[in-house]
Amino acid sequence: MELREFAERVLFSTSLEEKLRAPENITDEHPGVALATPAGPGRPAGLHFKPHGSGKSEFPGLHQLEKPRERGRLLHFFGNHELLATELMALVLLRFPDAPPAFRKGLLQTLKDEQQHTRWYMDRMRACGLEFGELPVSGYFWRCVSPMENPMDYVASLCLTFEQANLDFAGHFSRGFATVGDTETAQLLAQIYKDEIGHVAYGLKWFRRWKNPQESDWDAFCRTLKFPLSPQRAKGFTLNLAGRRAAGLDPDFIAQLEVYSQSKGRTPNIYVFNPLAEGRIAGGKAFNPNQHQAQLVADLENLPQFLGRQDDIVLVRHKPAVEFLSRIKQAGFALPEFVAHGEIQALRERKLGTLRPWAWGPDSHELLAPLFERVTGEARTAEQRFNPGLAELYSKAWSAAFLRKFLLQAGAMGLNTGMLCSEAEVGVAVHSLPEALAAIALIRQRGQHKVIVKEALGVAGSNALRLFEPELPETHRRWLERALHQGHPLVVEPWLEREMDFSAQLEMGPEGLKLCGYTGLINDARGQFQGNWAESHHHKRIPSRVIARFNAAADVSGAMLAIYAAIFTALEAELRARDFVGALGIDAFIYKDTAGQIRFKPVVEINPRHTMGRVTVELMKQVAQGSCGWFRLVNQAQLRTEGVADFPAYARALAERFPWQLAGEPTGKIRAGAICLNDPAQAKVCLAVFQVTCSGVPGIEANGLAGV
Repeated sequence: MELREFAERVLFSTSLEEKLRAPENITDEHPGVALATPAGPGRPAGLHFKPHGSGKSEFPGLHQLEKPRERGRLLHFFGNHELLATELMALVLLRFPDAPPAFRKGLLQTLKDEQQHTRWYMDRMRACGLEFGELPVSGYFWRCVSPMENPMDYVASLCLTFEQANLDFAGHFSRGFATVGDTETAQLLAQIYKDEIGHVAYGLKWFRRWKNPQESDWDAFCRTLKFPLSPQRAKGFTLNLAGRRAAGLDPDFIAQLEVYSQSKGRTPNIYVFNPLAEGRIAGGKAFNPNQHQAQLVADLENLPQFLGRQDDIVLVRHKPAVEFLSRIKQAGFALPEFVAHGEIQALRERKLGTLRPWAWGPDSHELLAPLFERVTGEARTAEQRFNPGLAELYSKAWSAAFLRKFLLQAGAMGLNTGMLCSEAEVGVAVHSLPEALAAIALIRQRGQHKVIVKEALGVAGSNALRLFEPELPETHRRWLERALHQGHPLVVEPWLEREMDFSAQLEMGPEGLKLCGYTGLINDARGQFQGNWAESHHHKRIPSRVIARFNAAADVSGAMLAIYAAIFTALEAELRARDFVGALGIDAFIYKDTAGQIRFKPVVEINPRHTMGRVTVELMKQVAQGSCGWFRLVNQAQLRTEGVADFPAYARALAERFPWQLAGEPTGKIRAGAICLNDPAQAKVCLAVFQVTCSGVPGIEANGLAGV
């Protein structure tokens, strides 16, 4: 029989027996003309593809394999995949009659293997009480592979994608069938696994022959695949390294595949790190971050990967290194898909969930504008994402006004006002130098001689002036004049002797304002962020170290939670009025008043954006119950203090001193250990570190921050 006639029979026959029969002798002397791709293969009744979009069939898991019917269902999935591979290989023979004879000869042998695999699966599913065609079957493989334009498309999409993934699935389920005593099916899958190694090797040989020799296997593979296919489809539950090595895939390809991520169906959310949005709001397009700020953003731009899920996308200027991502994955964290800023236009071809910048501001609005029309997870206009009403939420003057209004109403709500700060301890907004001087004088007349003045908008830690001297120095006067000249108000408030800082992390959605968790907060003397820490049960409790400072027999925790419940209700109304949706955090602290009593300032600043506290809350989802977590930023000065040469050396010392300890089944969570959250090899000014301990929060003692 001629190869063309055989391929036509396999592709178009509606008889399963005909499709799976191969004659002894097949010649390829008359390949014929190229065939146009049909809408689908010929199939017997019961094996026609279910309608596209009719829903994904439930794939049986290992825990279900003790039941014969469930084993049969799984084998039905596999049988359809093998039949599809057979039909697609026949299509390749008909679509590309001019392909090299050696390629066509090898493809014929692979096709015969797939026929045999289909027959094996049919026999085994019949033994489980199921006939092939009893269940609906998917045409996903056909939809993804049949549009191929050349043989290289075929080897990339079928051999190096679906067949490579079977290196993982065949071994995984072979062990599963053996566990439940189905040795025949286990042996069948073990044989198919060996065959798939050869099939992948065959595809790899031709892929390398046809690709640009100057391009790596990985880069050529990624470039050749067409959406919705991606390297994510080339792997299963756990990467089978031995099988891939046996097939000839090189170490770099395997390492890249191991850390690659892209959604297999769920519409991804888009994250991007833009922590300087407030500076842009304050300074407009004239805002120009200094070198340190710009480098800080570059060092930490991957941090949103810990906010989303594996199916989500993080926009970055430079994609993280494979070695770094591999360490993160080994620690149990899921990896998102990383897309370079320069590749944003390609995302316009995909359906997207929601847009989740670190902060909505002019910078994120401009960056994400090309994607607005592709978003399906939220019905929001461009103006709703960022507008003057939302910009006002960033102002410390707005936060102070919100707190003052709340304090005036707190007593009527039956709250414990005795533990709250007084209205006189809340900042006031000033718009001119005389107003500022008058506000400072009024605070000092009340007996509080230390004063702090903050710019209402600006980058944290660099926008405050501490006035501790009795007289106002000329340099301080000039600072006030210069800050007011920018057109934004200043906030003047008494300096309070802080005992401990903490924060509430929230999420505002269509259904309302939701508490995500409470974290401890560590700032340096200048107000610059250093770290967050979280205890077990942080998602519903204020940190116990905060509560302990009150030294009171009364239910301090209950009183503080009641205060926050009232604050959240009031804040939700304000957010709804501005159509705000997204993450936000509330900074707070406890302090000693002039009488030496511990009091509580529940709102210092409201940050209408993601914060490092929110990162901490999300990281804690990977922490074992009973353990505490500590997120911190390490800078060059800290390296010098600890006598460490650079960030890579610090990371090595950290790993040696605090190795990972996982606990729990089936997926372990972190019991103890430390890990770097951005790449130490690439960091220039800042390294993010997350440390977990089962014996309290490291670095936090009864009197505050201890030496590390």
